[in-house]
Amino acid sequence: MPIDIEAAVTAEPPAQTLRWTERDVLLYHLSIGAGADPTAPVEQRWVNERHLQVFPSFALVAGKGISAVSSQGPQVLPGIDVAPAKLLHAGQSLELHHPISPNGTALITSRVTRVWDTASAAIIEMQSAATKENGRPWWTSTARVWAGGERGRTGTAPPPQRTVPSRPPDVVLDRKTRADQALLYRLNGGMNPLHVDPTVARNAGFERPTIHGLATYGIVYKALVDELLGGATEHAGSFSVRFSDFLLPGDSLRICVWIEATELLFSATCPERGHAPVLKNGALTLAAAARSSQAGLLGQGAIERRVDRLMPQA
Repeated sequence: MPIDIEAAVTAEPPAQTLRWTERDVLLYHLSIGAGADPTAPVEQRWVNERHLQVFPSFALVAGKGISAVSSQGPQVLPGIDVAPAKLLHAGQSLELHHPISPNGTALITSRVTRVWDTASAAIIEMQSAATKENGRPWWTSTARVWAGGERGRTGTAPPPQRTVPSRPPDVVLDRKTRADQALLYRLNGGMNPLHVDPTVARNAGFERPTIHGLATYGIVYKALVDELLGGATEHAGSFSVRFSDFLLPGDSLRICVWIEATELLFSATCPERGHAPVLKNGALTLAAAARSSQAGLLGQGAIERRVDRLMPQA
C-alpha cells in the first residue's frame, strides 16, 4: 500500500539539524526578486549584510542551500511510499514565531498530520516545526501535497480555504519575473530538473522549465510586505496560499489584494497567459502586535495611505 494513513499520522516525527549562514539568506533574497532597485532603502535590508533582515519565507529553504548542510540525509516519512513524480505541491502556509537570524541552527521535526482520501487522489498534509537550540519554537510550516491516483475511495476533502471577497480588489500589484529566476532559486536546494532542463520540462507538458512554486510564494509574499507593510516583516503573522497553476521565467504576476480587518487576502495571476490563476486562497494574517501597534497599520490608516499611493500604478 503506497499510503498507509495510520502509519503516516502516528509515526514518530523524524528530526534534522539545519544550519545556514548570511550567504544563504542573501542568495534566497536575490532569488525572490530582492535588489531589483539595489539602492532603494527597502531593498537594502534584503541585500546588504551590514543591516541584513531575514525574510520570513527563508524558513522554507533554511539549511538546504549552498552554504549549509543538514546533519542527516533526506528524511523519508513513514507510511508514505509514493513516487516523487506523482506528487504535486498543492498548498503552503508558514508562521514565524520569532525573527530568523542571518546565521543560525535549528532542529526541525516533520510529520504527516492528515491524509484526505478524495475521490481521485490523496491529499497529504505535512507539518514541520523548527525550534532554536534552547528549545523555543522558531517557525511552523504546513504543506499540502496532491498524490494523484493514490487511494481515492472515500471522497472526503479538506476544509475549504479562505476566498477573496466579491468586490473589486483594494490594490493591485504587478511583478515581473526574471528569465533566470528558476536557475537562481534552485540554488536554495530545489534541484528538480523540471526547473532547469528543457527536455524534462517538455516531457512534463511545459514549453520550457518552470519557476518553483515556492519561488512564486516568496515573490508575492515579498511584494505584500514591501508595498503594504513597509518592509516590516514583524507585522506578518502567517502566510498561506494554494498553488493552482505554473509560472514560466520571465512571466509577470498580477497580485490582487483585499484589505480585511486583520489580514490581507490575495490572488495572483499570469497576464501573459490570459490571467491564468497561479496562486489562490492567499492570506497574509497580521501579527497581533501589529494590529495594536501605535506605529499603525490598519487601524492607523498606514495601509490605506499606501493603497492611495499604489492605485494610480495599478
